[in-house]
Amino acid sequence: MRIRALGVIGVVGIVGASLAGCSAGGSSAAPATESGERTITVAYQKTSAFHQLDDLFQKVKPEFEAANPGVTVKLQPIESENDYFTKLALMNGSPDTAPDVMYEDSFQIRSDAAAGYLLPLDDYVNGWADWSQFYDAAKQAGYGDDGKTYGVSMGTDTRAIYFNKQIFAAAGLPADWQPKTWNDIISAAQKIKAAEPDVIPLNIYGGKAAAEQTSMQGLEMLLYGTGSTLYNTDSQKWVTGSAGMTDALKFYKDIYADGVATPLDLALDSTIGSRVSTELLPQGKLAMAIDGSWLPGGWSEGKNAWPAWETTIGLAKMPTQDGGDPGFTSMSGGWTLAVGAQSKHPRTAFDFVAMALNQENTLKYDTENSQIAVRKDVATSDAYLSYNPTFSFFSDLVQYTHFRPTTPDYSQISSALQAATESVITGQATPEDAAATYDDAVTKIVGKNAVEQGN
Repeated sequence: MRIRALGVIGVVGIVGASLAGCSAGGSSAAPATESGERTITVAYQKTSAFHQLDDLFQKVKPEFEAANPGVTVKLQPIESENDYFTKLALMNGSPDTAPDVMYEDSFQIRSDAAAGYLLPLDDYVNGWADWSQFYDAAKQAGYGDDGKTYGVSMGTDTRAIYFNKQIFAAAGLPADWQPKTWNDIISAAQKIKAAEPDVIPLNIYGGKAAAEQTSMQGLEMLLYGTGSTLYNTDSQKWVTGSAGMTDALKFYKDIYADGVATPLDLALDSTIGSRVSTELLPQGKLAMAIDGSWLPGGWSEGKNAWPAWETTIGLAKMPTQDGGDPGFTSMSGGWTLAVGAQSKHPRTAFDFVAMALNQENTLKYDTENSQIAVRKDVATSDAYLSYNPTFSFFSDLVQYTHFRPTTPDYSQISSALQAATESVITGQATPEDAAATYDDAVTKIVGKNAVEQGN
């Protein structure tokens, strides 16, 4: 599970030196270099389907320690798919357990900065020569409400439809399939169900167990294709009562009523995300998956390597509801590395971040994890562009993409979205009732003055 809130990076659609523990580049404003025996802890997510960040840190740790005598880097992987945020928050709750460096989802930046968990990095990045390599929109991903920088972007992503070309052929569907409307997706799923009854026709995440996957790869991929939005950035108000929300929930109702969606025992399993990428798609048990651009990163190498994916998997853009302009939609997310506000060695912690995100290491991470690069010297390099045949496809989706609100309330509202989808797919509520319950939840979370009526 990987996600984010950057502004659109137009140049990415077509598309340094390590600090080695020294000062970040010579600015007189940069905090002083630290010395002596010291230990920094690095907290991050690791799952069976997401090992690429652990791979990166296992490389950087000995390099950083060798370049910084007296420093010990303690890696603290949180091996969890859906409660990473909860466990990280618990660590940040005490100075004794708060990490020095943390893997921070960009949508959490504002709330965690406001909570006092994150250290402002402006004095560090302003003296870092590599900072000029980051696209401006990528820099904005790390901003807090006060306009200060609290995280350094690792890359971004987009979302689309993966489909199994062999299963499609058996159902009489073309290898270059591209739906123009939601009905085209449902029609394809119905044909697959008739031709291959043992195959799950379509996975779109729904329910609380899938957490943010439900919000971003699921409901928001639908909602933003209706012309509706979660949040009006102009009025700075949350949208309630929109027809788009009801229509998005009706899509869930329709695919479950037709029996073409992921069975509930799987859909409500907290490991559904990793099962889609490591089991259901590779084993030919799933025909279509609305998912993120990072999936091929897990198929290229490692214990979940799937050499046949390049000839088996097709890619299609997610259409808008009825094919209205601009025709397609996507969602983008992304993660950062941040320094903990309670760190006793903030200079050393930032220097670790800088080494982990230098040109060499960013290229390693962005290629192996199928990230859309946010460093100019990576995004335009031949090594990056030639690494994965999907990079061009997913980078092109930036022109259609949308971004989650980055307000501190978003995580609570995301939970309300997940509850709404679960109530529909389990038959506990109609789309209309689920939408009304969601509206009530949003109003309670942000207050009546912070909501407006949608259309």
